[in-house]
Amino acid sequence: MAAETEPTLLTGTVVADATTVYDDGAVAVAGEEIAAVGPAAEVRSAYPDGEERTFDLVTPGFVQTHVHSVQSPGRGLADDTDLFEWLEECVLPIEAEMTGDELALASTLSYVELLSHGTTCCLDHLTVDHSERAFEAAGEVGIRGVLGKVLMDRNAPDGLREDTEAGLAETRELIERYHGAFDDRIRYAVTPRFTPTCSEACLRGAREIADEYDGVRIHTHASEHESVVDDVVDDRGMRDIHWLDEVGLTGEDVVLAHVILTDEAERETLADTGTHVTYCPSSNMKIGAGVAPVPEYLERGINVALGNDGAPVNNTLDPVAEMRQATLLQKVEHRDPRTLPAETVFEMATYNGARAAGFETVGKLREGWKADIVGIRADTSRGVPFHDPYSYLVYAANGSDVAFTMVDGTVVVEDGEVVTVDVEDVYRRAREAFDGRSWGS
Repeated sequence: MAAETEPTLLTGTVVADATTVYDDGAVAVAGEEIAAVGPAAEVRSAYPDGEERTFDLVTPGFVQTHVHSVQSPGRGLADDTDLFEWLEECVLPIEAEMTGDELALASTLSYVELLSHGTTCCLDHLTVDHSERAFEAAGEVGIRGVLGKVLMDRNAPDGLREDTEAGLAETRELIERYHGAFDDRIRYAVTPRFTPTCSEACLRGAREIADEYDGVRIHTHASEHESVVDDVVDDRGMRDIHWLDEVGLTGEDVVLAHVILTDEAERETLADTGTHVTYCPSSNMKIGAGVAPVPEYLERGINVALGNDGAPVNNTLDPVAEMRQATLLQKVEHRDPRTLPAETVFEMATYNGARAAGFETVGKLREGWKADIVGIRADTSRGVPFHDPYSYLVYAANGSDVAFTMVDGTVVVEDGEVVTVDVEDVYRRAREAFDGRSWGS
């Protein structure tokens, strides 16, 4: 029986998840949710008066579980550098000098790029100050997100190092203000930067805060580079994952970015605690950090999602391109073309990401789930001939093929352009603010 208000029908080749494809399919969207998904004839029969939109491919929105929206002004300024040179000479000076208005603009620029390339949800690692401006920007632009103010109380430059209790107190204030905001589209993650810049009191305080609030996540970097691992061993007498476990920063509510350099015992800890891992292949390649042991993590049942990281270390926020990098790097590392097949990578970029972010009804096209949906073009030379949707999405497509993006049932991208803000004005203001800017001088 048709609903009183007919839903919108999104038709085409519907890739509902990593195992389910409807070659001639449809997704019915009513309000914020998916009302039906299946063969187009069945969905049309149930909703004969629904407005129909047709795309070559209809997929769940992509979920990125490690981005730095505030770092967009550093794109192109830190190429061909190692991790600490990248941090100390580019990224940290930018974060330290940013005004609130500049941070809002930087985050808006990133969210526009993410949505236009099909990312409907991101886990965003912000900076120490002005974080409220990113929350407001995410709400305005229309992305789903789990955001967090950065905690740094030691080994940090002037302008970013803060008193431990002051940082934790501001974290609580931001949670009270923004966790569950914008109709629960925006949530909070307590966000220590990484172990070298956080005291034991800071890390334990992060765990205490996360335990106080239902649904709050913890998001930090871990085992990203040999220098980080060596620093933690010298300072704490144990490896990074073990130290994080010691202070309570493992578990189902914890998302660790990178996690490249782990030993057998650390991998057991990750699996036993249900900790989520974010794989950032382009970033890891660019700074020469190494290759995360993703197949080994998956074999142990560890949930692995994908992330672009920040614009200075990628240099794009394209989730589609990241899927290709993710699988090709592993095939080379393992010298086995069967490593990390397309379907697995697609699941990492959608449902695995939603699990890590803590959204239970995101990441698949299912009746009753959130209508976070992407329409993708395949009418390009890369789509001819077209044999398999997973192959196209992972090995041939890129973010510019995204024509349509919907978050919570609201259209945020039409014809490849974000429609919730004046994109040309955002670009103009970002060029005026950031082009040729000398940071840290």
